[in-house]
Amino acid sequence: MTSERPPRTRAPVHAAAASPRGASHPRQEGPPDLRLVPPALAAWAAAALALDAPPLAVALACTAATLLAATLLIRTRRRAPTSDGRRHGPPRPRHGPDAPSPAPPCDGGGTPEPREEGNNVPGEQAASPPRTVARRGGRAAGAVAGRSPGAVPAARRRLGPGDSRNLPRQQATSPPRAVAWRGRRMAGAIAALLLCGAAAGAVAGLHGADVRRGPVPALAREYAEATAEVTVTGDPRLTRPRVRGAALAPASVVLEAEADRVTGPDGTTTTARTPVLVTVHPRSGKERTAWLGLLPSTRLRVHGRLAPPLRDGDRIAAVVRASGGPPKVTGPPSAVQRLAGRLRAGLRTATDGLSPDARALLPALVVGDTSRVPPELDEAFRATDMLHLMAVSGSNLTLVLALLTGPPQLAGRAERRGLAGALGIRLRTTALLGGGLTLAFVIVCRPEPSVLRAAACGLITLLALGTGRRRSLLPALAAAVLALVLYDPWLARSYGFLLSVLATGALLTIAPGWSAALQRRGVPPRAAEALAAAAAAQAVCAPVVVVMAARVSLVAIPCNLIAEVAVAPATALGFAALAAAAVAPPLAQWIAWPAGWPAEWIAQVARTGAALPGAEADWPDGWTGALLLAAVTLAVVLAGRRLLRHRLLCAVCALLVLLAVVRPAPLARVITGWPPPGWRMVACDVGQGDALVLAAGPGTAVVVDTGPEPRAVDRCLRSLGIVRIPLLILTHFHADHVAGLTGALRGRAVGAIETTALEEPPGQAESVRRTARSAHIPVIPARPGERRRFGPLSWQVLWPAQPPAPAATEGPNDASVTLLVRTAGLTLLLLGDLEPPAQQALLTTHPALSEIDVLKVAHHGSAYQDPQLLRHLSPRLALISCGADNPYGHPSPRTIASLRAQGAAVLRTDIDGPIAVTRDRGLRAVLGGPGGAAQRSA
Repeated sequence: MTSERPPRTRAPVHAAAASPRGASHPRQEGPPDLRLVPPALAAWAAAALALDAPPLAVALACTAATLLAATLLIRTRRRAPTSDGRRHGPPRPRHGPDAPSPAPPCDGGGTPEPREEGNNVPGEQAASPPRTVARRGGRAAGAVAGRSPGAVPAARRRLGPGDSRNLPRQQATSPPRAVAWRGRRMAGAIAALLLCGAAAGAVAGLHGADVRRGPVPALAREYAEATAEVTVTGDPRLTRPRVRGAALAPASVVLEAEADRVTGPDGTTTTARTPVLVTVHPRSGKERTAWLGLLPSTRLRVHGRLAPPLRDGDRIAAVVRASGGPPKVTGPPSAVQRLAGRLRAGLRTATDGLSPDARALLPALVVGDTSRVPPELDEAFRATDMLHLMAVSGSNLTLVLALLTGPPQLAGRAERRGLAGALGIRLRTTALLGGGLTLAFVIVCRPEPSVLRAAACGLITLLALGTGRRRSLLPALAAAVLALVLYDPWLARSYGFLLSVLATGALLTIAPGWSAALQRRGVPPRAAEALAAAAAAQAVCAPVVVVMAARVSLVAIPCNLIAEVAVAPATALGFAALAAAAVAPPLAQWIAWPAGWPAEWIAQVARTGAALPGAEADWPDGWTGALLLAAVTLAVVLAGRRLLRHRLLCAVCALLVLLAVVRPAPLARVITGWPPPGWRMVACDVGQGDALVLAAGPGTAVVVDTGPEPRAVDRCLRSLGIVRIPLLILTHFHADHVAGLTGALRGRAVGAIETTALEEPPGQAESVRRTARSAHIPVIPARPGERRRFGPLSWQVLWPAQPPAPAATEGPNDASVTLLVRTAGLTLLLLGDLEPPAQQALLTTHPALSEIDVLKVAHHGSAYQDPQLLRHLSPRLALISCGADNPYGHPSPRTIASLRAQGAAVLRTDIDGPIAVTRDRGLRAVLGGPGGAAQRSA
């Protein structure tokens, strides 16, 4: 006798679906499938450790892991004893009339219709009363081999989702047999982990051996000259110009390559397969264009000096510092690379007519081409943690595949859309076409870590689509990591790959729960999903960013949310322009024109966010800082779960974060004591360089020099609340005084730029004029004897002298604009970088120059000072702007002793940090270093 099956209660996600079979891609309401995660992590760790480990140690470790895994697998093949003394293997499904009914087919690769938890194992006896469930065939569910349902033992384990995948439904198993089966499963999992680790370790050991063997490492250790035939493996790129003392080091072209043949100093030629990094300093713009135009797979012959890499354990064996001249091409690139190069060049050409930001950003958003991104825009993206938008990732590939398959949730259903659905292409053919499109995507966008991760996940998902299997993204991510680490073990040490995997994993595991929690508290679904995704990615990626940059962005989440609305249209239109550029360049320009609007919006979001005073917060670097930030993030998340229940507390916390980011000057002064009230001048701490700020009213200042680095002077001006600069004076064109110009201009209204008349070095003078021209700021020369006033501030140009000068200038230092400033009853003399001959000539030209209150010591306090001028000026306070641990020994102990002998209080930015001069109860200096504001009287 049987009873009717009670109606099943369907899960909400299925009950709300339009299909009677439930949702085709429901959210996972049970535990996620993590079976592939431990093997992937084991392979990742083994590859990272084995790359530079001794070969013998790698071989022994891999052999031991393999033998241990084989032992475990052999043991799992043996039959486990049961309570009746018999031995048998894992439970097998029954056939015939007693066999359980098959699960309904997955619609479009989705999960089967969920069943009640109590029905997973028939024969399960409830506490009271016992029940019998009817089954197809009219027999009781508990009747197995003539046994009545009541004969089933009352103690029955409730199986979880993992067991339901391995045990057939409606099959009763004895507890000893189930325990033995769980043990064999555990042994199999450990064996898989060991085998994956051994395989990754072996592959990584071989890749590491490629770097260490051959003649190239030995020649690099000797810094020998050699001639090498190399194959280009990556796109050439320009390095960022760096300030070295007073000069701006020229940008060099860097490209990754593989050395095929190497000819040493003795004429011996050896065949090799060694990765190298080629650097070259082009002597002209034509040479630079020729080097930057090289495509991957091009064969070159380079001659230069070899040097070891900067870091041990790097994936290159040597740095080849090639001699100047155009590249000597010995073999053209492949046809595939030529086509990819034409597509990328066509997109750049299509964007030529756009605004500077859109022209630079659109190719980066579409294909990861950052060759046009200026340093200041790159810095803005780094400060707002939006740099991932310029690294092509899964969103770009999803957009490309959506053109073929339609929306991912409908890709396997009869209602699927896209070109494949419109043309009636079968699923397997669609998967094959999608695989080809993915490979083309990798070639055009270049095999960067994020591109490879996205492509691997896409290929695994397409494979599941073509074979009709379930598409689960978390196992796909783990399988992609495992496959990529086996393909290229160097990815195990790539920060880009780590960030890509962490962000994707956070979107799959953390973001859905956070989104559901926000929706339960009244947040609209789309807003909740976007906020949860941005917060989850930031939470897991921020500790890794700290390792590299030693800072935390406080505006990352809002900036990413605001920019997200423009990413999809910019990318979609950009891909359309990319495709049209190959066949119709004019059409590509028309498509790129509207694509420039969202790209410009994204750039403005980054610049605005980076310009906020509290956009970034300093944080300890290294893995110690990463662990500390991870602990703080975990504490914030745990506290936030309770905080979300109280709207008033949420509003208060949001207000506090807003104040920390905006940092209104009055509030910041109360909390930090900086800037001090009534400050008249500030010597900014910009490293080895000069940047002085003269107060000219609320939010207004005259700036003298901008230091060697844009971020440093921008941070100083933001801390002072400066938003208007009526005049920006550049004393001379050395890089340690003008290279930070873009930082001083960022987000501020600048009236004019005044410079010295001697435009040397010419390259840096032209850079200043080009920057001013792009910002629509006039450049005017400083005239000897000119007098200016702005508010409470007045100044006079004392030097350079009117020709004929008493002493000929010997270079840019002696042509420095020298200012005599008066403000609030104080007299300040700013000497620039005048050398002793020019200092003597200054005193000769202005014999009436009397004692002063504050002296900005010339040339960062170097030993080359005129003693007579120092005695004549007799300053009360001497300020020296220099960088910590600079290679020039600035300031000179002799100069400091001479100033103190004249009765001056000497302060220096490398020790004291930024220095503010005030007139509060006499001449005072307030220090704004790490220890907080401190006062000194002069």
